[in-house]
Amino acid sequence: MNTQTMKLASVLLQYPTAALFDGLDALEKFAAGTTPKPARESFGRFLGWLRATPPNEVAQHYVQTFDLHRRCTLYLTYYRYGDTRKRGMAMVIFKTAYRDAGFVPCDDELPDYLPMVLDFAALCPRGQRLLTGHRADLELLRRNLTKAESPYADVVAAVIADLPGLGKRELEQVRAAWESGPPREDVGLEPFAPPEYLSGYGAASGSAQWQR
Repeated sequence: MNTQTMKLASVLLQYPTAALFDGLDALEKFAAGTTPKPARESFGRFLGWLRATPPNEVAQHYVQTFDLHRRCTLYLTYYRYGDTRKRGMAMVIFKTAYRDAGFVPCDDELPDYLPMVLDFAALCPRGQRLLTGHRADLELLRRNLTKAESPYADVVAAVIADLPGLGKRELEQVRAAWESGPPREDVGLEPFAPPEYLSGYGAASGSAQWQR
């Protein structure tokens, strides 16, 4: 698994700050070294869109896409568990993986936030296994972004290009979730994060923060 691909995807899936646009030259140079070829081509298309689009429009598109559409959320466990109690146990798996590898993620985000998981995957094989374990969820995110005609579908496609293909069981998971959407269990369920977290940790911190 190419760590450059994971790291670049992490940066591009965070809230688009001024620093992102200031660093486009460096990002394009970095993207040229990513593998496999489909990932490199996907990054190229997305970075071309960033160059051609005013920053305020990119920011508006980001918010409308990831913050307002539940089927395009960047929280991986939501696709499988939705607003149900089972999602809490799924979060524990992420937290355990971070801590077993000697890392403590920042408290500004939930542990299944995709840019954070991608940062972890760029640092540690445990993070790569988390991504592989959520291969079906990533496929759902890619399909939903494609349906929404969002350029961010290319970033997720770049990640997927560096992961194993979908197995028969995963394909069935994708089919069922595509038809029904994430499960709901709203009665008596406390939210897993305050609403302000949905603005994306990139808007506040710019990158994942780790302590060893």
